[in-house]
Amino acid sequence: MTSTETPRTRTLPVTDLSLVVLIGATGSGKSTFARKHFKPTEVISSDYCRGLVSDDENDQSASRDAFDVLHYIAGKRLAAGRLTVVDATSVQADARRQLIRLAREHDVLPIAIVLDMPEQVCAERNAGRPDRAGLPRAVIQRHRRDLRRSLRGLEREGFRKVHVLRSVEEAETAEVVLEKRFNDLTHLTGPFDIVGDIHGCSSELETLLAKLGYEDGVHPAGRTAVFVGDLVDRGPDSPGVLRRVMGMVKSGNALCVPGNHENKLGRYLKGSKVQRTHGLAETIEQLEGEPEEFVQEVREFIRGLVSHYVLDGGRLVVCHAGLPEKYHGRTSGRVRSHALYGETTGETDEFGLPVRYPWAEDYRGKAAVVYGHTPVPDTTWINNTICLDTGAVFGGRMTALRWPERELVDVPAEKVWYEPVKPLAAEAPGGHDGRPLDLADVHGRRVVETRHLGNVTVREENAAAALEVMSRFAVDPRLVPYLPPTMAPTATSREDGYLEHPAEAFAQYRADGIAQVVCEEKHMGSRATVLVCKDADAARNRFGVDGPTGSVHTRTGRPFFKEPEVTEEVLTRLRSAITDAGLWEELGTDWLLLDGEILPWSLKSAGLLRNQYAAVGAASGAVFPGALAALEAAAARGVDTGDLLERQRGRATDAAAFTEAYRRYCWTTDGLDGVRFAPFQLLAVAGRSLAAVPHDEQLFWLDRLVAADEAAGTGLLRRTGRILVDTADEDSVRAGTDWWLELTAAGGEGMVVKPLQAYARDGKGRLVQPGVKVRGREYLRIIYGPEYTRPDQLERLRDRFLGHKRSLALREYALGLEALDRLAAEEPLWRVHEAVFAVLALESEPVDPRL
Repeated sequence: MTSTETPRTRTLPVTDLSLVVLIGATGSGKSTFARKHFKPTEVISSDYCRGLVSDDENDQSASRDAFDVLHYIAGKRLAAGRLTVVDATSVQADARRQLIRLAREHDVLPIAIVLDMPEQVCAERNAGRPDRAGLPRAVIQRHRRDLRRSLRGLEREGFRKVHVLRSVEEAETAEVVLEKRFNDLTHLTGPFDIVGDIHGCSSELETLLAKLGYEDGVHPAGRTAVFVGDLVDRGPDSPGVLRRVMGMVKSGNALCVPGNHENKLGRYLKGSKVQRTHGLAETIEQLEGEPEEFVQEVREFIRGLVSHYVLDGGRLVVCHAGLPEKYHGRTSGRVRSHALYGETTGETDEFGLPVRYPWAEDYRGKAAVVYGHTPVPDTTWINNTICLDTGAVFGGRMTALRWPERELVDVPAEKVWYEPVKPLAAEAPGGHDGRPLDLADVHGRRVVETRHLGNVTVREENAAAALEVMSRFAVDPRLVPYLPPTMAPTATSREDGYLEHPAEAFAQYRADGIAQVVCEEKHMGSRATVLVCKDADAARNRFGVDGPTGSVHTRTGRPFFKEPEVTEEVLTRLRSAITDAGLWEELGTDWLLLDGEILPWSLKSAGLLRNQYAAVGAASGAVFPGALAALEAAAARGVDTGDLLERQRGRATDAAAFTEAYRRYCWTTDGLDGVRFAPFQLLAVAGRSLAAVPHDEQLFWLDRLVAADEAAGTGLLRRTGRILVDTADEDSVRAGTDWWLELTAAGGEGMVVKPLQAYARDGKGRLVQPGVKVRGREYLRIIYGPEYTRPDQLERLRDRFLGHKRSLALREYALGLEALDRLAAEEPLWRVHEAVFAVLALESEPVDPRL
């Protein structure tokens, strides 16, 4: 190159997820090259790690510890799917071997960039560095000698790409270009039509494509077909299938991943020795009747197939035999093998076939995995995975999945083209959820993503407390799809003689921009969630349980009734009322989830009443009459008792009011005689969360349910009183306040004020409280003590802090909504239970229990 010529730029392609190893003698310019072409966070320098462990980047005695740190950081980055660059000399094969092993452990490509600089250049650069000025030249010579000895064998060591720069000019003009992985098609968002195993059934394929709306391999709406592999073998026309699929792929109307049958056919076409079993002999015979040019095209087509694709922003993974999340978007022989063949237990069944490991039961990934390979009689979602091989070649059906609609489309096989070795069977037991739950799903500190409040964090100690309850005391988790949130009280009132008053609740929602609220009667009972199924078949098919037809559980997931037969009787009466009200048909469901209160309070809280409240009432009843009699007798004798007598009379009156307050909520029950259930929200039905339905519509459904129960004469259900209030209208606010005063004066606990529209947000877009409770003046004696209404006590209580309780209520509300959304979408049990469990875990956060 003459002095007037511009150095030619050399392009160095680097896969966007890979382990890049910079190789070169000390002074060859590795760190400079790394700073120029990679982000600072992508580069891990051995010198820097040496400094981390010894405070001296040149302390060679710290190298072992430094490389331990380097390998640890590199491993964490690769596990997180981050491009990682190692800046170390790496001139010896042993040093590189550890890095190649690290890349293989994380299923990424190792790439070598070698800076093979002249010795003089390295020596001059080291001389210019104060910390390296005294470095013996022999060190540089040894580095270059080690590098030259192994340079030609880098690819044999395992590096998938090797770039060698042999001069300063080459290094300075080189340009690193990041390349996407072949399996990364996240930019393609569809819509897609994913087609299951075909196995040479050309006629059925054409019928299915036509049913999907394709015309000669092209969809008029621009949809893209995606084939999960196993196009060939066993069926009558493998060349016809290949011709159709190859044509659609070539024209850009389809994608295709390889199946194990294509892999075997490809090896045969390359000249490898393979066994002509499992239908390969038929395919070979059919291809013998095709032109050599077509066979060559088939060979090249199979050679170019990618093991799996990640599509639609990472929300969809398509492969042949299924793929755990840790392999999504990764590149290695292990990933390809799993995508082609799946995983087996190492055993064989009675038909001599390998037993498939049920990987889908353990799957917890966010991406939906669509695959084939193992024929099943029915397509079933298991933990966000679905198998589309429904055995067309064996006389079953050929199935496709529309994405993102998640709609299944299938056509029947024209005949049994190939007799199966064993009958079609479901891939795994355990219903649509596969293996129910795993400790890892809930153990330790967790962050639960919610649609309405973002991420909600569960502390490790709270998760441990919830685990104790769920594992020892709760009902079958399959029957606990929801736990209700806690509820915050209204802001503390400044009204004379009141700690809580409706004025603050109305003012709070008015300030949040909420125009209409509904005030609902607050029943003094015990919170209960009721899951009622239409019959045992519905309970089995949707929730995977045999025997129970639903559940009645407390707000901590415990059975509400000790006797299962009492629970079933409650469900039977509810089922009858739902039938009589016509809600099964109107809502198009075979199960309902209800939230409400079961009365009386004494039914579930007898121990609390006896040991805490009744004890106070009994003690005051025993003490005050004698004390008052003594004081009155003393006063009659002319003893100056000051205001002591009046104060004790006031205390006795307060104590009597306290006793009267809790006794209102206690009565005798016998079995279900005397028991009432007051539903106030219909939470969900099959395929649909009803949490977004306005509360007045909700209560209309529930009124019909109560009316049906009353007509039947069972006396189980109780209506929830309510009044609508316009927060901006003084007359409406006054009417709401008067309603509360009348309700509490008649012995009611109070009311709950809720925005009429669900998911309400304030002017800044923040989620507002789904409801606040406004408890009556007399009821609060039970909570704060008999004498809480004394002016000095009220003033002290007005300083109560509500911030944490409100935060807790919002977080639990968002988690509850998330559980309902996941339930309605028929997500796997572990996904629903993740949100349910988090609600229970948050309940163990320390908060004033009186709020």
